[in-house]
Amino acid sequence: METSFWIGFVNIIILDLVLSGDNAVVIGMAARNLPAEQRKKAILLGTAVAIVLRAALTMIATYLLKVPLLMTVGGLLLLWIAVKLLIEKDDKHADVSPVNSLRSAIKTIIIADVVMSLDNVLAVAGAAHGNVFLVIFGLALSIPIIMWGSKLIATIMNKFPWIVYIGAAILGYTAGDLIVGDKYVKDWITIDMIEKVIPIVLAVAVLVVGMIVRKRMETSQKTI
Repeated sequence: METSFWIGFVNIIILDLVLSGDNAVVIGMAARNLPAEQRKKAILLGTAVAIVLRAALTMIATYLLKVPLLMTVGGLLLLWIAVKLLIEKDDKHADVSPVNSLRSAIKTIIIADVVMSLDNVLAVAGAAHGNVFLVIFGLALSIPIIMWGSKLIATIMNKFPWIVYIGAAILGYTAGDLIVGDKYVKDWITIDMIEKVIPIVLAVAVLVVGMIVRKRMETSQKTI
């Protein structure tokens, strides 16, 4: 019993570092262009929403597993978010009011939190094997990872804008992971290698689509 507890304990730490890191990436990307004060608000609210969602989803995790194609829909939604964050302007002086910018960032964070909290909850619930303490521990551990991680990512992205592409690729890969992890999709996949290739292909696809859309937007702005 003790051995299975400690194995679950270690697994949850690893899962939280990986999956909470995805939440931190999307919060950091969404908040990167906000003024310092509003960035803090977006990060705090984004973290709070992520934790509340995880707590709520944990209670219904077993039911969520029965919903057909739920993870596939979540993965497709995350692909849209990855492209959206990639094509957002980096111009801090754009003609958009601060309130609207903050609202837009928070809306994106909440949608992404719903998708990625589902991924995290199902993984942690599986690793906990019904142990309530381990589930609570997993939720508590994700708080500092998301909060500190998103602050760090937002700051780094402001200094090095090219890192946005890495963040978008991570989200694209995560989306692919969600899709191939859906048991209804797995039934259609007969070659194991395809499961490993799909996340990589979607990560690349996000970058290609994002760069094409950004170039078109820049070209249209120059012609105006």
